[in-house]
Amino acid sequence: MDTERPHAAIQLPEGSWWDWDVVAWDAGQFRLAAGYDLTYLHGLELVFGDPAFVSCPSAFHDPVFRAPTPAELMRVTRQLGERPPVLVAFEADAGGQEPTSCLIAAEGFEIVRETVLRYWRDDAAPGQRFAPWVRPQVRQTEAR
Repeated sequence: MDTERPHAAIQLPEGSWWDWDVVAWDAGQFRLAAGYDLTYLHGLELVFGDPAFVSCPSAFHDPVFRAPTPAELMRVTRQLGERPPVLVAFEADAGGQEPTSCLIAAEGFEIVRETVLRYWRDDAAPGQRFAPWVRPQVRQTEAR
C-alpha cells in the first residue's frame, strides 16, 4: 500500500497495467482497477478517498501519470474553493484519435496491489477479494 502523494506524478509498482476501469465510485471513494486483461481479475487499485473532482473515462488503456500543470491545479482549486490535498493527472488511450487528459482531486490516495477476482469461484481462498459486482452463485436443488 502506498499513501498520499499530493500534486506529484504517481509511480506505479512493477507490473503490466494496460487495462483500466472504474470499479467503485461514491461519495467515499473513487477506485480505479488495473491489470493486463480485466476479463477475469485485476491486480492493482488506485483508491481516491473522498473524491471532490473526477474527469476521466470509465475505461481506458495505458495511462501515463504526470504532475498536474499549474493551470490544472488552478482550475480545480477555483472549482473546489481550496487546494485539494491530492491531485492526480494522466493521459490515457480512451479509444479516440488522441490521448484523453484525466484529472482526479481527492482528500486521500493509496495504491493497493492485490488480486481481485471479477467472477465467482466456489473454491476461492478465504479472504479472497472479489470485484463489487460479483455475488455468490446460488445453486438450485434438483426437484424431487
